[in-house]
Amino acid sequence: MTDNPGPGPSPGEAGVGEVRANHRFDIARLDAWCRAAIEDFGEGLEVRQFKGGASNPTFLLTAGARRYVMRKKPPGQLLASAHQVEREYRVMKALGGVGFPVPRMRALCEDPEVIGTAFYVMDFLEGRIFRDARLPGLEPGERAALHDALNATLAQLHAVDYEAIGLSDYGRPGNYFDRQIGRWIKQYRGAQTEDIPEMERLIEALPGRIPTDGSTSIAHGDYRPENVMFHPTEPRIIAVLDWELSTIGHPLADLAFNCILYHSHSVSFGSLIGVDFATSGIPSEEAYVAAYCRRTGRGEIEDWDFYLAFSIFRLASIAQGVFKRNLDGIGTGDAGEASNAGTRQLAETAWAVLNRARRA
Repeated sequence: MTDNPGPGPSPGEAGVGEVRANHRFDIARLDAWCRAAIEDFGEGLEVRQFKGGASNPTFLLTAGARRYVMRKKPPGQLLASAHQVEREYRVMKALGGVGFPVPRMRALCEDPEVIGTAFYVMDFLEGRIFRDARLPGLEPGERAALHDALNATLAQLHAVDYEAIGLSDYGRPGNYFDRQIGRWIKQYRGAQTEDIPEMERLIEALPGRIPTDGSTSIAHGDYRPENVMFHPTEPRIIAVLDWELSTIGHPLADLAFNCILYHSHSVSFGSLIGVDFATSGIPSEEAYVAAYCRRTGRGEIEDWDFYLAFSIFRLASIAQGVFKRNLDGIGTGDAGEASNAGTRQLAETAWAVLNRARRA
C-alpha cells in the first residue's frame, strides 16, 4: 500500500485530533459515499481533523489499513469564489497525469447532501512538511538542498503546458493582475471589519503599477514550504498541496508569493527575516529569484516590488477573510482569541515594499 499526502502536519498522524464541533458531519453518510465512489475503500471508517487548514477544513480518514485525506468547504455562508475544493481536485488530477508531484485523487463529491458541503478524497502520503522555513535542526547543506527543490518544483510547474493537460479553461489568460486586484478588493470588502489605511492606499495604487509582462502559466497561488511535502529522507518534493487559489495566471505572482517569507513577520505563514544567508544554507531573496530565472530562462524582472506588494496585499485580504470567519465562529480558530493584527501588519508591509524604490 502507498500512503499519500494530504495537507497537514507530518510525519504520520502528528497534528490531528478530534473533529471540531463546528465542522462535524454525518460519518455514516460519508462512509457510504466513499464505499460507492472509491474502489477497495476499506472497513470501519474513522475520521480525525488536521489542525490548521484555516480555509478548507482537512481530515484524516482511516478505513481499515488504508488512509486518505479529505478536504471540504467550511460550513456557513462563504465569500464568492472562495473555498473551491472542486478546482483543487481538478488541477491536481490533471497535473498528476503528467508526473508533477501531487497526491493521487480518489473522488470528488459536489453534492452538499452527503456531508453538508462539497469535498474530495485523496490518498495520504508519509513525508516531511516544514512549518518553519528556517528549517531549524538541519545542516546548512540540507537547508540549501530543500530550498533549491522548492525553487525547482515551482519552475517545473510553470513549464507545464496547461492546454495540453485539459486546463485551457481553468482561468482566463491575460490581464491577470487587473482581475486579481479586483478580486481581492472584493474579497477584502466582503470580510472587512475595520478601516486599515494601508489597505485603502494599496487598493488605490496597485492598478497603476502593473508591469507589461504578460506571461501565462498555471499559478499555484499559495506556494511556500508549508504547502509542499518532502520525501521522508531526501531533499525532494513528493507532493505540492493546497491548490485552492490556483488558476491560469502569472508565474511571477507565484514566485513573489513564495518570497513573502523574506518580508513576513508571521509565525503561522513563515518568515526568513533575520536569517544569516551567508552561513545558514538558506538562499537570500536575490539568490532565490536568480535561481528561478535561470531555470525558466527569464531575464531581468521589471518592477519586482510590484509583484511582492501585490502578493502581500493578496495575503492580507486572505487574512482578513480568516479573521472574519473566526469572528463569526465558522473558522478553525477560536472566536474569542481572534485578532486582526496580522492583516494590518501585512498591509503595512505591502505598502512599504511598494514604495521602497521611491525612497531609495
